[in-house]
Amino acid sequence: MHMTLRELLVQFEIQNNLSHADVAKEVGVSVSTYYRWINGESTKLKKTTIQKLSTVLDCDVEKVIEETDRIKPILGNVKAGYDLWADQDIEGYLELGQSDAQKGDYFLRVVGDSMEGAHIYDGDLVYVKKCDTVQSGQIAIVMIEEEATIKKVYFKDNLMILEPANSKYESKFFTMKEVEETPVRIIGLVRFIRKDLA
Repeated sequence: MHMTLRELLVQFEIQNNLSHADVAKEVGVSVSTYYRWINGESTKLKKTTIQKLSTVLDCDVEKVIEETDRIKPILGNVKAGYDLWADQDIEGYLELGQSDAQKGDYFLRVVGDSMEGAHIYDGDLVYVKKCDTVQSGQIAIVMIEEEATIKKVYFKDNLMILEPANSKYESKFFTMKEVEETPVRIIGLVRFIRKDLA
């Protein structure tokens, strides 16, 4: 596997004894943008930024990004029930084919059995596209306060309904006021499921 932009930056910092802020300043980007790169969140960079990075790091950054655009992080767990935190811990990376890579942004590992009726099982990886809205009936990753869950989302009679795909669990209903105040936020659309084949 080729080096990712993140690995290049970390290596550059170590070799030159620089902080994140030092390198961000040298490249001419904000520290928050730089942190996104370090966290592997943002690899869509402007041409001018890529040229500046290539000069600073003394390598062809465009080639690195092209090669790593198909490598997606696995970001901890998402509960198929309702009571687990969404860890931001990256447990690893998966390399995808070009067409699959373009469909989403990251993987989450499912914990629990509330989506078994949709063939999403405990331990599966779901591939997620970042978004804040989905169509009624789609399977989404939803934050309820600070907790992530995976559910079918329906919009009906001014309600947002989070529906499991297992009759052992009950649906949750939120009025638009509760969606605002709780808050309940859609953070991604599930594009496909990947099984870990041992």
